[in-house]
This record gives sequence, structure tokens and C-alpha cells, in this order.
Amino acid sequence: MRLKDKVAIITGAGGGVGLAMAIRYVAEGAKVVIADINDPQAVAATVAGEDRVLPIITDVADENSVARMADAALERFGRIDILVNNAAISSTLPLQPFDKIKVADWRRVMDVNAMGTFLCSRAVVGQMRKQKSGRILNFISGTVYRGSPFNLHYVSSKGAILSLTRALANELGGDNILVNAISPGFTLTKGMAENPSYSPEFLKMIVASRALKREEYAADIVGTAVFLVSEDANFITGQIVSVDGGATFH
Repeated sequence: MRLKDKVAIITGAGGGVGLAMAIRYVAEGAKVVIADINDPQAVAATVAGEDRVLPIITDVADENSVARMADAALERFGRIDILVNNAAISSTLPLQPFDKIKVADWRRVMDVNAMGTFLCSRAVVGQMRKQKSGRILNFISGTVYRGSPFNLHYVSSKGAILSLTRALANELGGDNILVNAISPGFTLTKGMAENPSYSPEFLKMIVASRALKREEYAADIVGTAVFLVSEDANFITGQIVSVDGGATFH
């Protein structure tokens, strides 16, 4: 029960890693806002009752939508202790040369991944300052360290979040608001498994690049996601923690 009586907002929590975190946070004692661009009401009902979870449709790239998310969290639960910026466009992106990426696609990826992290953080920080405490957990990607090709908009957006994490940690440290990030490896969610760009040969190559020779799943990430927002990590901020089976060392 490391998150007992804490209130957490998790974006992109309608499936994949976000849903796995929501389930684990509830098990650790938290009340959780399950925010997703697709209606998460049915998903939320499988996690816990209405006293423990609040489903809300949220487009993290839309300022007004994000404001409604934060307001709804406060109205239902009275405080905001944790924000997990998990929502991202990733599993639907095809691998392609950078000069084939459409401008509209580049902007949408940046808007959701990087701008969304900024907007959600800005929406909750006022309440966290009032409480004189808070935790913001961002998600980047090991592709940032490897300079992975053929996914330039995604890699660039995650690089922006890395820089945002470190700068925001310095800006908010005086308010006792801790800002960290997780850098997962290629995580075999349902969406990733269905992306035709990722052939069986590609997946074997990913596994071979790791110190731990197996696939990575959402369950491999949630323990670190609990630790970094818990009191056990109350003197850790501005850090990027790789959870990738030893694919990157930095």
C-alpha cells in the first residue's frame, strides 16, 4: 500500500502500459483518474469501483480537455498527488524514412507526446504547489539514446520530454514537486504486436540487443512506476530510469 490515499492521474490509461499502471496503483492504495482519448468508462469498471477510479475522455494535446481532466480529478477526489504522462502516439506509427513523414503527422506526434506532457504538467502544478508536494512521472524511450532511425518524429518527441523532465525538476524542486521519467524498451503491447512494421525478425533483433533475452511487457514497467511516485523515492528528481532489460547503458 505504498500509495495509500494518494490521487493519481494517468493519461493514456485505457490500455497497454497505462492500464497496467492504473491497476497496480489502485492495488497500492491510490485513487486513480483513468484518462484516455477513447472513452475509458468500460475499462475503468474492470479496475475498481467509482469510489476508487474516475474515467474521463481526455485529449492531452487539447488545452481545454486537459483542464477539464484536472478539474474533474479535484472535484471527485479533492487533491492531485501524482501525474503520470503516459499518453503517446507510438504503436500506430509505421517505420519510414524521415523525408516521407508528412508535416501533419509530425505535428500530431509532437502535439500529443511533447505538448501533451507540457499541458498536463501545467494543469496539475497549481494544486501540487498548494499541497506543497507532488510527483510527475514522464515517459521517454530508449530510442532517444540509440538514435533509432525511421521513426524521427517519435524519437524527437521523446527527446523533448527527456529535456523537459530535467528542466522541470529544477524548476519545481523548491515546491517539493519531484519530476522523473521512465525510459522503457520496446514493450510488446497489443498495439505494438499489431503494427505491421514490426515483423517477427524485427522483434527477435530487439530481444537479441538486450542483456535480458526476452520480450518486455507492461508488467515489467509498473513496479518502477510505483517506486518513482512513492515516498521511497522522495529524494530522487530529474532522473531518467531505463527499464529495458539492459538494452541501453547511460
